Amino acid sequence: MNVFSSKSAAARYAKARPYFHPTVIERIKTFLSPNALFAQAIDVGCGTGLSSIALKELATLIVGVDASVEMITVSRKEPRVEYVVAGGDQLPFADQRFDLMTLSQAFHWMDRERFLKEARRVLRSEGWLIVYDNYFLGRMANNPAFEGWFRENYPKRFPAPAKGALRFDERDAENEGFHLSKHDQYPNSIRFGLTGLVDYLMTHSNVIAAVEFGIEDLAEVRHWLTENISRFYGTLAEADFLFHGVIWYLQTPR
Repeated sequence: MNVFSSKSAAARYAKARPYFHPTVIERIKTFLSPNALFAQAIDVGCGTGLSSIALKELATLIVGVDASVEMITVSRKEPRVEYVVAGGDQLPFADQRFDLMTLSQAFHWMDRERFLKEARRVLRSEGWLIVYDNYFLGRMANNPAFEGWFRENYPKRFPAPAKGALRFDERDAENEGFHLSKHDQYPNSIRFGLTGLVDYLMTHSNVIAAVEFGIEDLAEVRHWLTENISRFYGTLAEADFLFHGVIWYLQTPR
């Protein structure tokens, strides 16, 4: 079961996922092509389209792909961006069509071998596969007590579902038909009010899985999160939360 395929999960994604992507795209553009756009790019696992829209800074035409019809239905529509419902391991495109492929916070949900085979197929010679993520560290600026709660209480109620490994080293890349050109890491922060943070946590796969499998009631989840987190805000209207960004730059052979 794809827990991201429900209308409820898609609606929460569209409402609450932060638009951190321009920060990543700026770094990618500086490394790959600071002065020119790629002709065609594909964004696999695009969700509600934030990562696809951000690619307008890198490519002339963008195709966002996601296996969830509901995610695509609520995706943000903009010129130069089109959306297709498809899984990452069965892309409905001709061989060597794209110059650039990105995955934002999606690679760990893929069948690694089957996806990378498809990526090699649809990317052109010396095309780029960029895999990136932005990990929520569970750290609230100037309030270390929040991290203790997030590490102890949150995962006890909402255990993380099984995911694939998100990693590439030079040997991994070569064995899978790519060259690892760079591995980039950087810190960043996102500001949330209490409601915004609760809404964001309700888009985590931990919570989505618990709700979609009928283990938790959505209203009760919101109440529990709000009740537990509000004490960390005190009189603050907003607070900064720390994230850790990672980017892998992989290239197909000539």
